[in-house]
This record gives sequence, C-alpha cells and structure tokens, in this order.
Amino acid sequence: MRIKITADSTCDLSAELVSKYDIGIIPLCVIRGKEVLRDGVDITKEDVFSYYEQSRDLCSTSALNVEDYLEFFGGWLKEYDAIVHINLSSELSSCYANAVTAAERLGNVYPVDSLNLSNGSGHLAVDAALLAAEGMSGEEIQKILNERREKLEVSFILDTLVYLAKGGRCSSVAALGANILKLKPCIEVKNGKMSVGKKYRGPLDKVLVQYVHDRLSGRDDIDLKRIFLCSTGLPDGALEKIIDEVKANADFKELHISEAGCTIASHCGPYCFGILFYRK
Repeated sequence: MRIKITADSTCDLSAELVSKYDIGIIPLCVIRGKEVLRDGVDITKEDVFSYYEQSRDLCSTSALNVEDYLEFFGGWLKEYDAIVHINLSSELSSCYANAVTAAERLGNVYPVDSLNLSNGSGHLAVDAALLAAEGMSGEEIQKILNERREKLEVSFILDTLVYLAKGGRCSSVAALGANILKLKPCIEVKNGKMSVGKKYRGPLDKVLVQYVHDRLSGRDDIDLKRIFLCSTGLPDGALEKIIDEVKANADFKELHISEAGCTIASHCGPYCFGILFYRK
C-alpha cells in the first residue's frame, strides 16, 4: 500500500526535509490588506514584517476550508492508496475539523490533530514518513502519531508581544507591561494551547542561551533522537551560541535548523525562537 504523508504549511519543515521525506505541503492563507496569499508561496515572513513596519497593520491568517482539502487530498489519491495528514492544533485553528470533513467525504485519508504548531507538527510529519516507509497502514500511523504527540515538548521565546496583542491573542495591557519591563516570555504549548511560562529579562542573545539551558539542562527524560531549532530570525552570532548550549546539555542524534513560516511570523513577530523535541 502506498501512503502519502502530507501536512499544513505550519509544520515549518525545511525544503530539504520536505524533499527527503517526500511530504506534501498545503499552504495556509495569509491575508495582507485585501490580498489573500499562500504561506511560503506568495509571501515570506520578511514580507509579513515589512508590511507591519510600513503600515502598522498586521497580516492575518486564515484556515483552509473543506474545499481546499478536498482538492488537495483528491489530487494525491490519484497516485496513492491513502493519505496521512498532519494538521495545526485544533485548539488554534479550524484546519483539523475541515480536514476531517474532507477525509470523511473521500475516504482513505487519516487526519492527525498535532495539538501543536511549527516543528511540533513537523516532528510528527517526519515520523509519519518513517512509519510509512516501514510499511504501516494509514490507520496504524494515525494511531501512533496520536500517542506520540503527547510526548512533544514545544516552547519558544518572544522578543515582543506586539504581534500577539494586535492579533488578539494577548491583552494590550500585558503587552505594554512586558515591553516596558523588557520581559521576554517563554510560551509553552500544552494540550494544543499556548500558555506563558518563565519570563526572561535582558539582552536577547543572552536570554536565548539561558532559555536553552533551562529547557535541556540536568534532564534524563529527553528523547535524543531529534531536535528542531526554529526561529523567525536571530541576532547575529546567536545561532552558534545556541547550538553550543544545546550540545553542552544534550547529545541529539539529529539537530535541525528551521525557519518559521508566515503563520508563526504573523502571530509571534521577529526574533521569535523555539526548541522542539520529544520526551521519553
């Protein structure tokens, strides 16, 4: 049985990994003024930031509808026996619900609610491709991914709360207070939702290294098979320091550097950085 692995563009996998694991990507919609653009195809994260700097208006994002998924899945079903599709968290978007509706109409499509975003979903997409290569069925892969998603540990640091506040995901008062105090909050993804963890203060490059240390140091419950370092941009020289700190605390078999797409950029702004891995 030939299984095709697909994912929403919010998985933020690099072109190299998408090609290596032959993952089909469906881009979410990014709305810039009156334009409806495709994430990573018609618009980049740099375009998102430039638009805000010039207009003081944010780009917004829109979930894919049932018809979008019907067309996308239908195309792949002409070549494959079944599809396993990894969605952005159902707590953050209606993409999963719409993918389920499309799957019920078509049959042989197995949507997975990642309960996650960015490379959290990307981890599951890569795992799905590996499981498909082992000869597992769509239903078996779906079941395994539903179990593995519970072990994902996903967090990221925000340099600014302006984007979250203007997008309605954080109060303006909280954003103002954090910016005045120069706080850089750690956002944690739990049960598909975002919540605020530790708050950092200081120069961003030093905060990022301390954040990585805090997430990895002294732990024996980390699955060392793979880690993603994902950002919407980093200060000069910061990536090298981050990688050194990762390696000083955990010996991951795979370390991947990735860039967040327009969806994450639209909500989190520039200089957002996260580490994403599995617990045992």
